[in-house]
Amino acid sequence: MGPHIAILGAGTFVKTQYIPRLSEISNLLVLKAIWSRTEESARSAVEIARKHFPGVECKWGDKGLEEIIADSSILGVAVVLAGQAQVDFSLRMLKAGKHVLQATSELETALSSYKSIVDNAPDKPIWAVAENYRFEPAFVEGRKLMTEVGDVMSIQVIVEGSMNSSNPYFSSSWRRDFAGGFILDMGVHFIAGLRMIVWRFSGLKGTLQIERGNQDGQHGYVVLFYGSDGQSTSSFYQFSGVDEEFRAFFNDITQATLKKGTSYEAEPRMSFLEGARDVAVLEAMLESGTKQGAPVQVKKF
Repeated sequence: MGPHIAILGAGTFVKTQYIPRLSEISNLLVLKAIWSRTEESARSAVEIARKHFPGVECKWGDKGLEEIIADSSILGVAVVLAGQAQVDFSLRMLKAGKHVLQATSELETALSSYKSIVDNAPDKPIWAVAENYRFEPAFVEGRKLMTEVGDVMSIQVIVEGSMNSSNPYFSSSWRRDFAGGFILDMGVHFIAGLRMIVWRFSGLKGTLQIERGNQDGQHGYVVLFYGSDGQSTSSFYQFSGVDEEFRAFFNDITQATLKKGTSYEAEPRMSFLEGARDVAVLEAMLESGTKQGAPVQVKKF
């Protein structure tokens, strides 16, 4: 029996990504509840989830949110809401002593609030950042190969993210009504990968390249290494970072519960500080662009 968790949010991403991924590791957790602002939205997500988690409860509105906060059996909460609301809901859950997993958003504005929460809490709740590329196997493997590149001669990053009106996320309030929505939502994932390893490194001993790919209908990344001796290797890695994030988060919850009363440090790759640093790099890039490429100091956290 794994930790009991709840999901705040019942949109497209919850239905198409979170629930299917959680079902693959259902031995590690118990999905106790799904919450949404409206009953209709919550029930539509619960209907899908009950195929894998028969006991999942449907919660909605202020009353449902308070019930989740008051439920001491719920140790962790995945906040999968629009960017405008994420931080407020995350901090509310953290104040209630829940461990939180959320996507990257306005993290910088909430760091001081989180510090005040953990400073006054007997047990430090975990605040983890989800959906970042530090967990993608291709980047993990690519980082290992960096040692074979030798002295770096050049670094190249090319990011292309196509999205048109047929995409189900095109009209979401997160992208339409949130400052920097399209760039922040897509770009910050690549910044996480950039900070772990750039897509392409050229060195005296070889070149390492990571690019999007598709194999047997599966989306993922191809890791290519070209050695100075003319030899090359190519490996395909399917997208599975979300699965690995979930495993890490639930393991952190379990360990924090077992070590209650002590200071437990969560998986560093999904630290809220790493999320804030990703956003800081992206903000500096955009500021530099408005200044015709002038150097800009990246905020430190």
